[in-house]
Amino acid sequence: MFDKVAVVGEADIIFPLRALGMKVFSPRSLEEAKQVLKTIGEENYALCFLHESLFESLKKEREALREKFCPVVVGFSDYRQVADHLERMMRELAVKATGSDSLVKKREKDETR
Repeated sequence: MFDKVAVVGEADIIFPLRALGMKVFSPRSLEEAKQVLKTIGEENYALCFLHESLFESLKKEREALREKFCPVVVGFSDYRQVADHLERMMRELAVKATGSDSLVKKREKDETR
């Protein structure tokens, strides 16, 4: 059963998420980050949040994990804006899961949060 959630990013950003029961990883180098993703892929993680600073650098490793059912790797930013490439990835994931992108709606520019 897939029941764990991992967060990979800089320690000062992700450390508070430990209080929510998430397993946090703060790699010091790109090689260490690659090893963390490999470990996450081998264990029973359902979801992995990957900070945007590592997102593009670990594209090859993310693609390898995409072949498996779990974990689902999702990027996140600490700036409260969704980057265009993250939105595209979520849209692709929604289409694969449901056959439609209606679950992923783009906010209108004049819409308030």
